[in-house]
Parts: sequence; structure tokens; C-alpha cells
Amino acid sequence: MNNELIKALKEIETPFYFYDINLLNETLSVVKEAAEKRNFHVHYAYKANYNDVLLQTIKKFGFGADCVSGNEIKKAIEIGVAASKITFAGVGKTEKEIIFALNNEIFAFNVESIEELIVIGELAAKLQLKANIALRINPNVDAQTHHYITTGLDENKFGILPSNIQTCISLVKSNPFLELQGIHFHIGSQILEMNVFKSLCVKVNEWNTWFEERGIYLKTINVGGGLGVDYKNPDTNAITDFETYFAIFEKFLEVRPNQEVHFELGRSLVAQCGSLITSVQYVKSGIKKRFAIVDAGMTELIRPALYQAYHKIEKLSTQALSTSMMYDVVGPICESSDTFAKEIELPELSRGDYLAIRSAGAYGEVMASRYNLRDAIKSYFKMDSTPILATGW
Repeated sequence: MNNELIKALKEIETPFYFYDINLLNETLSVVKEAAEKRNFHVHYAYKANYNDVLLQTIKKFGFGADCVSGNEIKKAIEIGVAASKITFAGVGKTEKEIIFALNNEIFAFNVESIEELIVIGELAAKLQLKANIALRINPNVDAQTHHYITTGLDENKFGILPSNIQTCISLVKSNPFLELQGIHFHIGSQILEMNVFKSLCVKVNEWNTWFEERGIYLKTINVGGGLGVDYKNPDTNAITDFETYFAIFEKFLEVRPNQEVHFELGRSLVAQCGSLITSVQYVKSGIKKRFAIVDAGMTELIRPALYQAYHKIEKLSTQALSTSMMYDVVGPICESSDTFAKEIELPELSRGDYLAIRSAGAYGEVMASRYNLRDAIKSYFKMDSTPILATGW
């Protein structure tokens, strides 16, 4: 963690999110180069983090937007993303959201059920507007990740069962305001085992051939995202291995002439550039444990409480580190699950010490809440060498 931040801490009230925009720019440059040389199209998943400063930075690289709500679509348009680069996913699209997307002529609806397709078709016909459709197919590929973030199995709420695809095709053919543009897949999140993506390619190839055999040419193949990051080593692996990731799809996807391949990446773009900065309020000794009680809680970063996610925790100090001790790092929220880590080794802590909870740039700030009537979390940024205060979101 840079010395500029440590020096500025006495002037800044904790907790807050700190984003290294220099690292974000470096990450985005790597992604852009690796994708463009293969003619792959990247959409940033807004659900990962929609802080305005991050979005403006990402927009400069020309990526599209993967949205899961009408307000995310609205935000993408406000940021300056062309509607022709916006996809709309999610299992519970409302009429209001669908109408907004239709009126803005977005790139595609990633349709998740027969029932949703019927509603989109009815609204498109009523408005006399074309709806570009990508059918989200459950490939029944195990993402080998936490069950809360596995999305591509037959019994997940996401996607269309293979047995329902023919019905969807019939619905599209019977409605002149629906156009089948492609197929869409997303099997889960925080995937680190690259062979999972090889398995996905096999399934995508089978479906691409299935449609072709029925005289249906697909303009786009959207393979989703899900690429994970190294939460344990955020400095040595600050940038995910995008080259290997894209190379797998280049090698194993059987792409037809003029067929576009699209990706929806979120966590892997922004996770490592963000940290949650918090200060120790009390060090409490139990019978067998020592608790470091900090001023950040599950209201600022819910991932550890929600699905036992690991985040590396570091003491921020310009001094030589002292003797290490074991701590449970816990927050102030009135819930037993408000715990960031148990039995971790840290330099000896005292009231007023600062901690950085690393790799918090994805699914951190966007999932913050006001539970216990907490203050809204603020953000600071490192741009070049100067931390600045965000205007908020």
C-alpha cells in the first residue's frame, strides 16, 4: 500500500474504499490488447462495481456494458457507452426495464426463460420496436466455485433448459419484432480452474452446430465471464492471466465466419484495484481469542459474511513491523456473522492502527448497505500519485 495513502490517513475518516486507478488502467490495457488481437468483444459487468470514476476509466477503453437492471442500463448510457454495446441480462426483468431497453435500442436481451421471451415479444410488438435476443442456455457445466456463485447447472434459477430451446425458437419465428441474434452462457463466478472454460467451449460448439443444423445462423456467441482473481496474492498476481483465458477460447471455440465472440467480465477487471481501509477501534482479549474490532463491517463489505469469502488483510504502517499475533478481525455490526477473518496472523495491533482489506474492488462498495443506520461509505482514488476524494455515487 503506497506511502501517500498512509500519510493521508490522519486527514480521512475511516472506513472508506481506496481505488488504485493506475492499476485499473494497466489491467484494462492488458485486457484490451489480449481481446482485440483475437477480435473478441468485451462488455464490463456493471454489477461488479458502478463507481463513477471506475466506469469513466473503463469507458475510455471502448468496452461495452453488461447490465442486469434498468438502472444499470441508464448508468451505462449516462457514462457514454453506446446502446449498441449494451447487453441486458437477469432473470427478473420488469416491464419498465424492458421498455426502457427497447426504447434505447440496446445490443441484446440475454433471455433467461420462455416466460420472459413472451413478455419481451409482447412489449416489442406493442411499441413496434425490434428486440434483439440472445438465448441464455444452461450448459450444465460445473464452475467448481462456491455454490452461491455457480449459475450454469440445470437446477440454477438462471438460463433456459435445453428442452425449452425449440419452443423459444418457435416464439421468435412467430413474432416479427423478435430477432434471434445469438446464444449466451454464464456458468459462474470466481473461476480459477481454466479447464472449466475448455468444458464450456465444448458445450458452446455443440449448441452452435445444433442451431446451424436447423438453418439458424447465429451472429453472436456470448460466453459470459466468471474469470477469477487471486485473493491470496493481490500484489504478485495483481493482474489476472487474461492471455491464457482468451487463448483457451481462441483455441477451443469453433467460430463460424463473421461470427462475433462476446465476453462479460467484471471481477477480474476491478477487484484488485480496490481496498477497504478501516481502523482498529478496540483490541479485545477473550478466553482463547484476541479480537481486532474495526470500524468497517459487513455493511461495507458483505462478501465474507455472505459466502465466507477470503480477503487478505494487511496492517498499514510506515514503521518496522512488530511481533505477530493471531486475531479475529471483526466489525461493529450487531450480527455474529460480521467477521472479516478468523485466526489470522497480523503484526501486533493497537487502537488507531489502520488495516487494508484487499481485493475489494468487486462486489464491495456496490453491495454496501445502511444497516444499523451506518454512514454511506465514501471512496478515494490514487490517480498518478495523488489520492483524491470521490464525489460518491
